[in-house]
Parts: sequence; structure tokens; C-alpha cells
Amino acid sequence: MSEIVVTTEGAIGHIHLNRPMTINALTPEMVHNIAKALDQFANASEIAAVLVTGAGKRGLCAGGDIRALYEHRASGPEFGMAFFRDEYRLNAQIAKFPKPYIAFMNGITMGGGVGISSHGSVRIVTETTKLAMPETGIGFFPDIGASWMLSHGPGEVGTYLALTGQIIDGADAIFSGLADYFIESTHLPALREELTTLPRTASPEDMHSLARKFAQPLAAPLAQHKEEIDECFHFNDAKQIVSALEKSGTSFAQQTLETLKQKSPTGMQVALRLLRQAKTSDTLKTCLQREYDACEQVLRSDEFYEGIRAAVIDKDRRPNWNPASLDEVTEAVIASYFFSSKTHIF
Repeated sequence: MSEIVVTTEGAIGHIHLNRPMTINALTPEMVHNIAKALDQFANASEIAAVLVTGAGKRGLCAGGDIRALYEHRASGPEFGMAFFRDEYRLNAQIAKFPKPYIAFMNGITMGGGVGISSHGSVRIVTETTKLAMPETGIGFFPDIGASWMLSHGPGEVGTYLALTGQIIDGADAIFSGLADYFIESTHLPALREELTTLPRTASPEDMHSLARKFAQPLAAPLAQHKEEIDECFHFNDAKQIVSALEKSGTSFAQQTLETLKQKSPTGMQVALRLLRQAKTSDTLKTCLQREYDACEQVLRSDEFYEGIRAAVIDKDRRPNWNPASLDEVTEAVIASYFFSSKTHIF
């Protein structure tokens, strides 16, 4: 069975992720084949746009296949670095794709799944969407260019999402700048059908107009907490963020503190620094390169593998972080993730 299915439907190039048992978790082969299909569609005059969907009822894509990264641990970081290199190149390819790139972000859309959707130009969520960048929960940091996207969202909402790994719905995904339109999942087949009837000369605005035809506005739950998020998450040190939440004392703040207690202290501090550097960076590619450089330290540390063990292998949800607290995360620990790699991915 092919891990992705590539077809042409009218003037639409369709890329269908096809690993439903893993919620379409990305493998190196999938990343390679998606990039190859995009190259072909970009150069095909009969193709007006690309549509990306996922097989199964559970979601578009749960992210990268982290179990495979865990299984390759003994052989060193080469497998992981090759995967991240190709994945980040794909993210940049999607962001610069010359034709409308439409993603149906229904169900679970997390980590690498956000990378193959939120970098697109017509990003559609539904009532089933569960979006997150949960990497601080596995001793990692939001990657796939998330430092760029989350640092350019409204206020400090992106910082909140990066550190907490909070799962949000479709309305909050739009509010956070990670999606464009909310469409009921029952309407997706009709939208897809109309997309396939568009002429090959259809413009990007034609795609947006068609999406708006099916879309409906929704209030974003996170919006009511934005003022508090901005007040508590604007600091450059996660310890200050925790202190601000403790002083706030609201139920939202208390829930957020409980969430942060479960995350990797190192992952939170590294994620925060990546976000702050991304805020003053000029391009997505700059941020992707910085994330790639940091990945080598991730793959050489025990933190990442301990996070995967607790979440995916043993599933005990009890990772033993080292350092175990934010107070123990020294500047030297953080700095070890920030250096110029010998490999330039662009």
C-alpha cells in the first residue's frame, strides 16, 4: 500500500496521505514523495492548485514518525538529521509553492502535520480539528518552521501554544494564524467536487472565494484569554512566565501552570529562545535552518528519547526530565542548542 496517493482530479493535483493506522505520521519516504509530487504539479500547466488530505477518520497527520527516530537512536543522529533536513525543505517548498495549496486540516493535525498544512495558502479546519505543536511534551521544541509561524501570530498566543503544546480547535487555529477557514466536515466533499470543476486558469482568489462560500465564522475560545496570555507570556525566560502565571491566580493561569509542569524544562526554554529569535528574523528559511541546527543537540540528548519513551513506547506519561526543573536549566544547557551547523539545508 502506497504511503501517499497522488492523483489528478480536473485541474486539482491531489496528494492523499495514506497511513491511517498511524494517523498518517510522516516517514522519510512520504516527505520525499510529497516534495516530488509538488515539483510535478508546479510545472504542470493543466494544474491550477494542489489539495492535501489524509486517509482515515482520525486526522490529517499526527506529525513525524517519532517511533522511527527512537528506533534509530543507537545508530546516531544521521537518520534523524536527514529526516529533519528533508522535512524542513518540504515546509519551505510548501510556503513558496507557486499555486494555491489547499489543506483539509480535519481531525488530528499536529507537529509535522501542521508543517504540511499551515504553510499552505488555503488552510481549512473543521469541527473535528485538533491542532497542536506538542513537542515540549517529548523533550523537543516546536519545529517545522513553527518558530516563524507562532512568533508572528497575535500577541503572545504563539508563545502560549509553543510552551504548553495545548490542543486547540479550528476556531482557535484561525485566531492563532495557523488556518484560514472553518468549514463543516460534511461540506468538504462538496467543496472538493467544486474544486475539481474549476478551470486550469483559476486564480488563487477563485480558490479563496470558493472556500468562503462554504465557510462560517466562529468565536475563538482563546480570544477571551488573550490579554492574560499577553501579560504572562511576553517574557524571555520561562521562569518569569511561570512566576507571572502564579501571580495571576486565575483558573486559566492555574490550568496553564499544571500543563507546564508536565513539559520538558529544557524544551520550554529552547522553544522560547527560538521564538524570540524568529520574531526578529527576516525569513522562514532562516528559522528552519536555526531549528535544524538545534535538532542535532536534540538527537544527541537523552531528553528527546525519554520523552518519546514516556509518550509512545511505554506510554506511562511519566517522563524523567533532566534537568528536572526550570531552575536547573542553565544558560550552558540552552546555548548547546544554538550553534551554526556545517549543513546548510537551503
